Amino acid sequence: MRSLPLPAAVLWDMDGTLVDTEPYWMASETALASRHGGTWTHEQGLQLVGNDLITSARIIKAQTGVPGTDEEIVEQLLAGVVERVRTQGAPWRPGALALLARLRGAGVPCALVTMSYDVFAGAVLEAAPPGTFDVVVTGDQVERGKPDPEAYLTAAGRLGVDVTRCVAIEDSPPGVAAAVASGARTIAVPLLVPIEAQEGLSRLRTLEDVGVELLGRVADGDVVDDFEPAGRRGSR
Repeated sequence: MRSLPLPAAVLWDMDGTLVDTEPYWMASETALASRHGGTWTHEQGLQLVGNDLITSARIIKAQTGVPGTDEEIVEQLLAGVVERVRTQGAPWRPGALALLARLRGAGVPCALVTMSYDVFAGAVLEAAPPGTFDVVVTGDQVERGKPDPEAYLTAAGRLGVDVTRCVAIEDSPPGVAAAVASGARTIAVPLLVPIEAQEGLSRLRTLEDVGVELLGRVADGDVVDDFEPAGRRGSR
């Protein structure tokens, strides 16, 4: 068996990938619309998955008439979601914490790359083991949100690693587009929104039982796709 190098780093999206906080966001969006006499549906909420917060605020404003600046709408959404994390906990996606522990044990650096703002990322990180992430890049630290690759390139730059030797883990189309555009080897673990197959993209149904070896294979150029018919997909 060939000996594979470890990834230079693993770059993690947060909402929907590390933690299943999308229901928290949708509840906050619904509450915001309701306070101003509007309505907000699950289908409308799906439009926002993976977007940067300013884009999400503009969509909410256009579709509900909620008053205020984009920044004020973002602040209200964040307040609702942070409160839910602190009172209800961080709902980790299956296998995420175990994989983070395996990577830490193998000495592979990890970065959190999220379009959520620092105040919310901090609330989630408070619930994670100390030292889980070497670098944190949030949506209020970059000029251009996903699907632009700036956040991923920023994370790799802060870690001092070649982004093309990194593995990014994402759950949404905008996030996948950002990771792929950065040059990182990308794994999609879809949650609420399907991720279509594309050349070079790995797709997993879950992070449960995923090991460092699989990430090493992906970093080395292998593509693993749990959604392809049997006989065509890679194995773990």
